[in-house]
Amino acid sequence: MNRTGINPELKLTGDGSHTLYVPELDEHYHSHFGAVTESRHIFINAGLGSIESESVTILEIGFGTGLNALLAAIYTSEHSIKVNYTSLEKYPLDASIVSKLNYGSFAGEGGKELFRAIHEAPWDVPALITEWFTLHKRISDLTRDQPEGLFDLVFFDAFGPDKQPEMWSGEVMQKIADVMHAGSIFVTYSAKGNLKRILRALGMEVTLLPGPPGKRVFTRAVKL
Repeated sequence: MNRTGINPELKLTGDGSHTLYVPELDEHYHSHFGAVTESRHIFINAGLGSIESESVTILEIGFGTGLNALLAAIYTSEHSIKVNYTSLEKYPLDASIVSKLNYGSFAGEGGKELFRAIHEAPWDVPALITEWFTLHKRISDLTRDQPEGLFDLVFFDAFGPDKQPEMWSGEVMQKIADVMHAGSIFVTYSAKGNLKRILRALGMEVTLLPGPPGKRVFTRAVKL
């Protein structure tokens, strides 16, 4: 059981990768159609893969299982780009839960070791995971804290607006916009109308892109 007082349950998704289900919220960490497929489609392909640069700064909201960080780390090695990856998480998962996740099996040779290194990296200090990937995991509550830095790309991966509405408020989105520069990209699985209105009001061009299996569309926005 983690510090939230909840005990996530391990579930197998449609592509064979795991996700976690939180009974108290009736919420999954990822799509039950395929956790790895969803994360790669939204955050890697439409996010990191859309940036043409040899060096990228990423802010992730919701470290969760570490799946997005793992896929980003793999991408950096495959494409020889350097990424500084900051991830905010209010309630880190217990190691006993993380050890059951099978994401390392989807990461190719050395994937299990890479996934372990990501989770064993200390909190609140930067850690060089590979020559291409630096990870800075921060214990943070975005409803109270202001992120620091300037980021080329934002992975917004909090629990859904219906389950965690405070994370999708205009106040939180303003904090994120404040650490984005002109041309920075924001990606999330949600396509709620209120989210789109907030992002546009914050000076972003919002696009809906075709979603992964089980999801019609998702949101990608660029700060103008």
